[in-house]
Amino acid sequence: MNRFPAFPLSQRKLRIVSAAVAAASAALASLQVHAQQAQRDDPNAPATVRAEEITGRPDREVHLERNVEIQRGPTTVKADRATYHVVEDEIDASGNIRMQRDGASYAGDELKLKIEAGQGYVLNPSYRLEKNNAQGKADRIDFEAQDRATVTDGTYSTCEGPDPDWYLKAGTLTLDSGRDVGTSHNTVVVFKGVPILGAPALSFPLSDARKTGFLPPTIGTTNKGGFEVTVPYYLNIAPNRDLTLYPKLFARRGLQLGADARYLGETYSGETRVEVLPNDQQTKTTRYAFSSTHTQSFAPGWTYFWNLNAASDDDYPSDFSRTITTGAQRLMSRDFVLAYGAPFWSATARVSNYQVLQDPAAPIVRPYDRLPQLNVSAGRLDVNGFDWNVDAELTRFWHPDLIRGDRFLVNPRIAYPIVRPGYFITPKLSLHATTYRLDQPNAAGERDLHRTLPTLSIDSGLVFERDAQFFGAPMTQTLEPRLFYVYTPYRDQSNFPNFDSAEADLSFAQLFSENRFVGNDRISDANQLTGALVSRYIEPNGAERMRFAIGQRFYFTEQRVTLSGTRNESRSDLLLSAYGQVTNTVSTDANLQYSQTTHRLNRGNASVRWQPAARSVVNLLYRRDVQNALEQLETSGQWPLAKRWYGVARVNYSIPDRKVAEGLLGFEYKADCWIFRMVGQRIPTATGKATSALFFQLELNGLTRLGSNPIDTLRASIPGYQLVSQPSNP
Repeated sequence: MNRFPAFPLSQRKLRIVSAAVAAASAALASLQVHAQQAQRDDPNAPATVRAEEITGRPDREVHLERNVEIQRGPTTVKADRATYHVVEDEIDASGNIRMQRDGASYAGDELKLKIEAGQGYVLNPSYRLEKNNAQGKADRIDFEAQDRATVTDGTYSTCEGPDPDWYLKAGTLTLDSGRDVGTSHNTVVVFKGVPILGAPALSFPLSDARKTGFLPPTIGTTNKGGFEVTVPYYLNIAPNRDLTLYPKLFARRGLQLGADARYLGETYSGETRVEVLPNDQQTKTTRYAFSSTHTQSFAPGWTYFWNLNAASDDDYPSDFSRTITTGAQRLMSRDFVLAYGAPFWSATARVSNYQVLQDPAAPIVRPYDRLPQLNVSAGRLDVNGFDWNVDAELTRFWHPDLIRGDRFLVNPRIAYPIVRPGYFITPKLSLHATTYRLDQPNAAGERDLHRTLPTLSIDSGLVFERDAQFFGAPMTQTLEPRLFYVYTPYRDQSNFPNFDSAEADLSFAQLFSENRFVGNDRISDANQLTGALVSRYIEPNGAERMRFAIGQRFYFTEQRVTLSGTRNESRSDLLLSAYGQVTNTVSTDANLQYSQTTHRLNRGNASVRWQPAARSVVNLLYRRDVQNALEQLETSGQWPLAKRWYGVARVNYSIPDRKVAEGLLGFEYKADCWIFRMVGQRIPTATGKATSALFFQLELNGLTRLGSNPIDTLRASIPGYQLVSQPSNP
């Protein structure tokens, strides 16, 4: 074969080099073309052309035969034969077309392509997108640019193989890899050979990026609303703003309109949701729910936030328990807070009130509104060995039915912590000064009340360590005794209003607090000592393998400040706690509150979790609360039933009522490119009332989820639940 010299062509320099190598039945030539038309990233990038036979005019067009390969930048074309038009920078190819560009590969019978512009077409193609492992076939694909192609009479699926379990069939299908969006028209989704969804237009992601368009419809049923269908529309307004519109049709109630707006900025974030059901077919009223949260920093140290919630009526939580409100939510808070923070002090101004959604069988006392509440806090650590802090508060309490008034309090505290290896001791002195001004006289005819109470406390403890073993593994065992003494003199507070105080639940944290009450309207008299003992098994890497704790409070005088008469007890209930990661697959946790006076278990819970593998977990829990007449046995789990089949369940059994208080049962099936879930759930929404719901979901990987989404329900109901699509964690 001949070696061609360089030819000048106007202002274009063109050089063609071919080399012949003898072979049994073919010759090999290589051709390099340097053109002014270059890729965006490199204007001097060459086009490399290879074939067994090369003919033509190097300044016009080059004909290539057998094992043709043309490569330029990210684009590679292979074919049986091709013609490269030099001036037009265009390829005409036929026979076993194979093309790769920008993470996508195509195969077909005939191709025409302008390399640099990325424009052209391929006939009878099949294609694959590497980014999301999608594939399909078509009559024709038109390349409109380097990152955009239109598929005519084609299919799309993320399933492997020539006969995918599901695929999308469309009259036209646009794949825009630049925006990571696919858009189809005259679309049918086919699953296992059966059309399951048709739409005149449909868009879907080519990656995990957000995009504007209709979300898959949600289908479900409840005993309160009957069959329901939701067709959400998502608007990707900006990278930090979006809006979801979700009209929902209830067979028994009518059409509910909903919207959810989210936004995020450098100094602010928030979310607002609204639901409206005009003319409920059952109540003949307009029903709604509203929720809004917002947080913003608007100057150095200054922030404000609000949390606003409202519902149209008391029954909204039970009738629409799967929407904004939940069955157990009965207090709808409305808060607005303005705050300032400095290195050693802070201040807040708060306005808050509540909407109470009453349950007639278990009415709730409406909390006081704070209109407003002003707080100032200041403190320093290690000032010549001392820690000090002070809190001040001024609050206006308002209630439609109960006594109203203002409360001003100041609570300074100073401590001198002594911390040494192996022990600590912290003496502390505090003062609680409170003034009330009431709108109406109290039972004693007083409107102005004052209270000043000092409190002395001493917290101390020891820490012992020794080498130990746990099932043959080296550990460090600790023994940590702790004593906490508190003295507060008695002051009669029976004529003081109770705006926000309640007796705190007994716990290990409360054992080491100075006041038996939460809130500031009651300050407990105290001459008491708390003793506790904690032992831990700690692995060499610092992880806590086991923990045992026991604690009790001892009273040296009767407790005269209470919310329900005096209490002459010598000691509190005994608290016991244990936690252990017994093996790599078994963990336990138990907390008990035992009365040595009545010799009964007043409160307690004990749980065991067995998680031998990914997506395999069983939980067993017992809980008891004598004060609230609660005794329940709960079991939950996720377990593989057969290959690709997983069962999920939760049963909460009320022992006194001898019935299931809450239940969940379902299964999941995981195929290679789709997942099916069916879950039924029954949850209490009010006294004597419950809502039953049935979830169906078909998840087509990389396309959409059809049906109602039970994933949040499964995560909340089954501790340790894992998505069946989640990779195993060894």
